[in-house]
Amino acid sequence: MAKSGGGFGKLFLGFLLGIAAAAVGIFLYLQFGPLPVAVADAPFPYEKQIVKVPMSARIKHEEKTAPFGTGEDVFESGARIYRADCASCHGTPGHDVVSAKYMYPSAPQLWKKHGKAGVVGVSDDDAGETYWKVSNGIRLSGMPAFNHILTTAQMWQVSLLLKNANTELPDPVMQILTK
Repeated sequence: MAKSGGGFGKLFLGFLLGIAAAAVGIFLYLQFGPLPVAVADAPFPYEKQIVKVPMSARIKHEEKTAPFGTGEDVFESGARIYRADCASCHGTPGHDVVSAKYMYPSAPQLWKKHGKAGVVGVSDDDAGETYWKVSNGIRLSGMPAFNHILTTAQMWQVSLLLKNANTELPDPVMQILTK
């Protein structure tokens, strides 16, 4: 008479073989598959959504408020910093950066209207959200972290300038941005 035991052992062995097969499949895909590693490659399915959820949650958790208000002096300082450190990717009023659309993800042109509401750049975002992105950068996007390059005040000046990109800025500020 044969024993009918060993069902759990077979199940466990099948589970281990399944994991091993999946690991080998992943390895082979990473080694020989057409991974989207070039900027022009199509993204993975749901890649943008997968990154957006945790980034939004972290920004919401760590968002700060500006330690000072806005004014022409803040905007002028922000414009000088923007010209030196941001304009080469994000453009200036009336001048888009051609290479920005060939980045993945593309660098938003921060002085251009977009969307159904015609929002200019990130002016619809809280200044604290923009500050977080300037300070920390955005992983795998080309957006660098400036927290070791600019001072806290400088990052706030740029963030407050961008928050007000949809408003009429003083002439000296526009001259700095467009020269």
